[in-house]
Amino acid sequence: MGGCCSRDEAVDEALWNRREEEEVEGEEAVRVREDGARVRLEGSCGFASMYTQQGLKGVNQDAMVLWEDFGGEKGTLFCGVFDGHGPYGHKVAGHVSKNLPSKLSQLLKQPSFPEGNKGDGDLRSNTSSESHVAGKHDSGIWLSSWKKTFTNAFEELDNELSTNTSIDCICSGTTAVSIVKLREHLLVANLGDSRAILGTRNEKNKLVPVQLTVDQKPNLPGEIERIKSCKGRVFALKEEPDVHRIWLPDDDCPGLAMARAFGDFCLKDYGLISTPQLSSWRLTEKDEFVVLATDGVWDVLSNKQVVKTVSYAKNRTDAAKLLVRRAIRTWRTRYPTSKIDDCAVICIFLKHPRLSTPLPIDGARHPPKPRQRSHSESFETVRSGESSETEALSVNKDDWTALEGISRVNSLVKMPMLSSVLSWRRRSI
Repeated sequence: MGGCCSRDEAVDEALWNRREEEEVEGEEAVRVREDGARVRLEGSCGFASMYTQQGLKGVNQDAMVLWEDFGGEKGTLFCGVFDGHGPYGHKVAGHVSKNLPSKLSQLLKQPSFPEGNKGDGDLRSNTSSESHVAGKHDSGIWLSSWKKTFTNAFEELDNELSTNTSIDCICSGTTAVSIVKLREHLLVANLGDSRAILGTRNEKNKLVPVQLTVDQKPNLPGEIERIKSCKGRVFALKEEPDVHRIWLPDDDCPGLAMARAFGDFCLKDYGLISTPQLSSWRLTEKDEFVVLATDGVWDVLSNKQVVKTVSYAKNRTDAAKLLVRRAIRTWRTRYPTSKIDDCAVICIFLKHPRLSTPLPIDGARHPPKPRQRSHSESFETVRSGESSETEALSVNKDDWTALEGISRVNSLVKMPMLSSVLSWRRRSI
């Protein structure tokens, strides 16, 4: 196993110190904002590894971004990967990667966001039973505020895209999977079929994957009901019976293979939405790293293979590149006649000194309880046996697509006819 699998804190600290010089890799790609946030579009540093490679389908439509000290908060992190599709998907992905974190940062600074819940007192783990009860209440308020802020950021940005004359988003769009790490809290917002996973230790101290997002395919029960209620159609082509797509009511196009996305305004009246699915994860000392990647990786590698590859990286700064190269090799051997998709990966190593905070130790005061996932239309929580203040609907594991599997899909099949495009333009004016 690579260094990220080590359980010896002294060895870990020595490794970090020895690799201090590696922290400046790609430093020319770092921009420091007025609020102190450090923005990185490529390269790597001590706690993060970023890498993207163009496939064989044309221009690289994947984008990624990393904000250190997000919102001016020391140690707070934002990162995201974005997978564009359609003729101008690369422009949509680039626009969203640039503007989503800025918009989220602005919304978090508004007076409507509860100031008290951004302080240390409300977010640190509680030890006494009295403070535990109060902490759960404060945490519920704080998580609810984050839910609204994330959702507003996504939907406002999508509305702005619809009036942006510099980017044609009628038949082009992008996915977005992003996380915010704030002390021991991990907040995940997902739109489309890019994916985020967590590498963590199980009860046998074995490194295993936990999927933090759901691949938002059109045939999922909640998604297909909404699409059909808006007169959109969902079906799979005969040549790809396992790939369900969204189609216009009266035309077999565009055939989008996801139920949520930025852009793609030809389908926004027919069930496609830009509301993200949100989740939260309370980190413990068992959690090692997070991987965000576009479907060029997930189409050919399982969650277990991804965790194994990242854990084998000799240098953490090389982990993303190692993962992308393995994905490309797999594309060439498994699908020799297919065009390799673009790949973008961000790996975040949670135990680096610049990110680490005192994390709860499972079982320190109580027997460990299995983490359970709960889910609602736009909010999902993952906790260590704790009850949630947010009402949630349980998710059947069968409804989660590609939890460990492989899915190789082109996002769009066919462009709409000119009449459909003009119809949308008239409605949007």
